[in-house]
Amino acid sequence: MKAWSWDRYGPPDVMHLTDVAEPEIAAGEVLVRVRAASVNPYDWRHLRADPKLVRLSGVGLRRPKPGLVLGADLAGVVERVGDGVTDLRAGDEVFGEVRLGSFAEAAAVPQDRLAVKPARLTFEQAASVSMAAHTALQGLRDVGRISAGQRVLVNGASGGIGTFAVQLAKAFGAEVTGVCSTRNIDLVRSLGADDVIDYTAEDFTTRKGRYDLAMDIVGNRPLAHLRRPLTPKGTLVLVGGIASGRDRLLGPAAQQFRGALISPFVGQRIATVQWKPNSADLRFLADLMEKEQVTPVIDRTYPFAELPEALRYIEPGHARGKVAITL
Repeated sequence: MKAWSWDRYGPPDVMHLTDVAEPEIAAGEVLVRVRAASVNPYDWRHLRADPKLVRLSGVGLRRPKPGLVLGADLAGVVERVGDGVTDLRAGDEVFGEVRLGSFAEAAAVPQDRLAVKPARLTFEQAASVSMAAHTALQGLRDVGRISAGQRVLVNGASGGIGTFAVQLAKAFGAEVTGVCSTRNIDLVRSLGADDVIDYTAEDFTTRKGRYDLAMDIVGNRPLAHLRRPLTPKGTLVLVGGIASGRDRLLGPAAQQFRGALISPFVGQRIATVQWKPNSADLRFLADLMEKEQVTPVIDRTYPFAELPEALRYIEPGHARGKVAITL
C-alpha cells in the first residue's frame, strides 16, 4: 500500500510517498481502509521534531525510526477486526485517530479510538474531527468544567480547535466570545458566537474580569495578560504555548509548565488540556453532529498525493477550521 513516511526531521520536503506493507492488526484493533485524513500541528511537530521534546515520544532521537508513517486523524471503512473487537465489524464507516499512521491507504487502529461515522458527514468532515474536537471538548468540559450560563472566551476561534470550541461551548449553554482576525469574523459568528473580537482592532486582554472561562489556543500571550479578562475565580485553559527562543526545547509545554507553577498561588485556576482519544467522547461528538449542533469546518481539501502541501499550508497557523486529505 502507499503511505507517507519520513527518514529525517525537517520540512515537508523530507516526506516521501512509498510502498509499505499493510499493517497487521493485534487483538483489540481493526484494519481501516482510509478514505480521508486531516492534518494537525501534531503532524508537522513530529515531522520537524519541533519542539525537540517530540524526539522522546518514541519516534526516534536522531532521526525517525524506519517504517513510521505520519498522520493521526482518519475516517474510513473497517476491512477486518482483530480478536476481542466487539463494537465494530467489517463494513462499518468509522472515524477516529491513531498515534501515527493515518497518512496511508490503510491503518491499524485500536477499537477504543474509533466510533461509527455520523451519516450526515462526509469522510473528509469526519476525518477532521477527532484530535481537534477531542481537545476542545476535554478542555471545556473536563478541564474547564464549563456550565450553562457561563461567559466563555475562545482565543483562536477560527482555527481547527477553535471552531469546535465555539460550537461546543454553545451546545453546553454558555455565552461565547470568539477572538479571531478580521477576515474570520463572519465565520466565527456563523458558528454561534455571541460576540466576536477582532484582535487586529482590539486587545481582548483589556476586558478585565469579564469571563468565567477562557481557552487559549494561540499561545502567543504571557500568562499575566491571559489572566486579565478572567473573573477573580475564573479558569484559564491552555492548549497552545509560546514556542520560540528559550522554549524551543519544550514548545507549548513550557507555557503549560509555568501555568502549573503559578496556579496554586492565584485565585484563578490555570489548567492544561492534553487530548486523550477515546471512543466514548467520539460517540458523544457524533451525537452532537447528528443533531447538527456541531459541524466540522473545512478550509481546504487536498488529494493524498499533495499531502506535503497541506502541511505547508497549516504550519503558519492561519487555516480556517481544518484541512482535509482525500484518498
